[in-house]
Amino acid sequence: MQTTRPKQTTQPDSTKSVDEYHRSDLPAGYSSERPLRHASVLIPVLNHDGNWKVLYIRRSQSKHDRHSGQVAFPGGAREQDDTDAIATALRETHEEIGISSDNIRVIHTLPEYETVSYFRVTPVVGILNWPTTMKLQSSEVARAFTIPLEWLLDESNYSFRDRPESKSTKTPPGKRPQIVYFKEYDGEILWGASARITLNFLLALRTGSLLIPGFSPTNPYNN
Repeated sequence: MQTTRPKQTTQPDSTKSVDEYHRSDLPAGYSSERPLRHASVLIPVLNHDGNWKVLYIRRSQSKHDRHSGQVAFPGGAREQDDTDAIATALRETHEEIGISSDNIRVIHTLPEYETVSYFRVTPVVGILNWPTTMKLQSSEVARAFTIPLEWLLDESNYSFRDRPESKSTKTPPGKRPQIVYFKEYDGEILWGASARITLNFLLALRTGSLLIPGFSPTNPYNN
């Protein structure tokens, strides 16, 4: 399976500081008759040999999925039987990578995040019992892999780029939220909505609103 590589048409922005949650990738003031669907993702955190890591997936290639081949979190749209956003994240995680809720300890939820694919996503942070057995749903997930939390926190490992003009909203470059690109890690590139959600997750860690037992990030927001 090949990874879908992002199109990088502009130079990286030099600004790296992230001091507030990014809540939407839709243009400022954008309105549409198309309602946003509720969805959830799980940000799975695990401790392997004393090192905290985040588990990601790469989606399987599919001509029916605009996000096929991209790095993502396990998750998906809310279903009628889901009691809340956490239930959606846990159900989707079990369906996509075979980890049941018994092996996940939910510790936090991040602010909702609006995507260009018209979803309002609730990111749910959960600590995995590790090691645990995974069973990937091959029709949706090509691979699962981890990235060290310390690597993600290193600001030299990501950059921001302007979006091209949007054909659907007629929004010129520079008027839409920038796209986040992480450097390649283990043959994979984290970018787009999942990268933005990752930055929100890292901000919660840095500011202390999210605590992972035994992990203390270098915190530029605390003196």
